[in-house]
Amino acid sequence: MSVHGLLAGLDRAVGVEERRLWAVRCAHALGLEGIAVSLRRGAELVWFSDDTSAGLEDAQFTLGQGPGLSTDFDDAACQVPDLDADAGDRWPQFADEARSLGVRAVFVWPVRSGGAQLGALTGYRRTPGPLTGRQAADGLLVADALAGQVLAWRPDTDAPMDGPGSAGAVDLHRTEVHQATGVLSCRLGVPLEEALVRLRAQAYSSGLSLHDTARAILRTLPP
Repeated sequence: MSVHGLLAGLDRAVGVEERRLWAVRCAHALGLEGIAVSLRRGAELVWFSDDTSAGLEDAQFTLGQGPGLSTDFDDAACQVPDLDADAGDRWPQFADEARSLGVRAVFVWPVRSGGAQLGALTGYRRTPGPLTGRQAADGLLVADALAGQVLAWRPDTDAPMDGPGSAGAVDLHRTEVHQATGVLSCRLGVPLEEALVRLRAQAYSSGLSLHDTARAILRTLPP
């Protein structure tokens, strides 16, 4: 199915499985193997098609580096068509993490509402190579459509509010990370920004995911 056909059916993808399938089909229509949307420079992951795309976003957020956190793209995709050749100097730790996930190329589009940039749409491939002109343009259309979905989103009151969520779902996936950041801020007497940096560093040094590190901190709270 074409990107335009998928966008026409986006509003009908209301269930978790329907959203996952839509995201997978959309990634394939763009010539990608997975996509994800994060807001606030990676601070909140709200939509992803598969575990690898979510893992890429977690790597960027944990390390504080990666193409999705760049500020030098606006009306065009940020293309990293070969991580081995194009990312080692600029994002060395992210490049290592991405390769460990089997990713060889990463592409990022701005998620915008009017003139405000809300976040980024990130796609990946397991083989190197650039986007075609059509794929780069279609990615902008998808990013703009998903911006509307994110702005119109309301939480499902019956859905769990913590944890990594489900592939394809527009949801908050870092609730526990934000809670643990607040705990560290209070314990250490430091601003939230510094507490988040320390949480990231703890996760990276321990080899645990950011979610697992946050849960370990929250488990130390009194009942």
